[in-house]
Amino acid sequence: MTTTSLSSGRSRRARRPHSRRRRWSSGERLFDLGVLLACALVVFATLYPIYFVLIASISDSGAVATGQVVLLPKRLSLFGYEQILGDARIWTGYRNTIMYTAVGTALNLAVTLPAAFALSRREFRPRRPLMLFFAFTMFFSGGLIPTYLLYKDLGLLDNWLVFILPSAVNVYNLIIARSFFENSLPEELYEAATLDGADYFRFFGTIALPLSKAIISVIGLYYLVQHWNDFFTGLIFVRDYAKQPLQIVLRDILLSNQAFSGGAGGGGGSGGAYAQRYADQIKYGVIVVSTLPVIVVYPFLQKYFEKGVLIGAVKG
Repeated sequence: MTTTSLSSGRSRRARRPHSRRRRWSSGERLFDLGVLLACALVVFATLYPIYFVLIASISDSGAVATGQVVLLPKRLSLFGYEQILGDARIWTGYRNTIMYTAVGTALNLAVTLPAAFALSRREFRPRRPLMLFFAFTMFFSGGLIPTYLLYKDLGLLDNWLVFILPSAVNVYNLIIARSFFENSLPEELYEAATLDGADYFRFFGTIALPLSKAIISVIGLYYLVQHWNDFFTGLIFVRDYAKQPLQIVLRDILLSNQAFSGGAGGGGGSGGAYAQRYADQIKYGVIVVSTLPVIVVYPFLQKYFEKGVLIGAVKG
């Protein structure tokens, strides 16, 4: 009897957690449904403009203008992409932008990460005056004309280095990287490395950098997008068209098509409407061509990007 009662008691206790399942009230279900709907609306509002530009770039411009293109493309047409990709200037712009982006991002990381690590060390006495000096440049600058004259004296006008050297360090990214090294790398780790005979350079190269994939991916993506979208530098400081980045080339293609449509429209014939239709299609194609490479790169860095953007947040 005793053995039977003990076994039956154990079986009842084993079944008890499964028999007590939490029941959701109607108010909780409505709340969860509201949260899901709100998240769905936010996602839709964020992604639909990108999706619309994509389907509008392959749809007939007349269908886009009359509001027929909402969720699916209408009367497929690749005329805009044929005009954009058939222009020899586009490949020169791509080559220049890829080179400026690759070399510039590599230089940015090579300068920003060691500087941030040095400024994160508490035993580095001049770190506070240096940070004040860097922060000062975020709020004050010499202006466009002094900058132009300075670049002229340095020989950077019509030089591809003007896209790379002046933007070697972004102070905002420097502050983010310094905060990461201060808060994410424990001091005990450096003390253990020094006991094994490691100096600052060895600790930074063999221990700090491998543990900093998140921050490297985040500021690397920031620098990459900065160089890829750099439009103002080529517009002001470069006159040699063979050295212009992709953004300037796409601007010229768009402006030339708009000028053609305006000139044709001034004649009062049907050619103006025809040219305007395809000018709009080229406009959407230019947006896709200029943003697609960055959108393709982002998913490969998303895992580290989500972790890195939380740097500096309030910790409990």
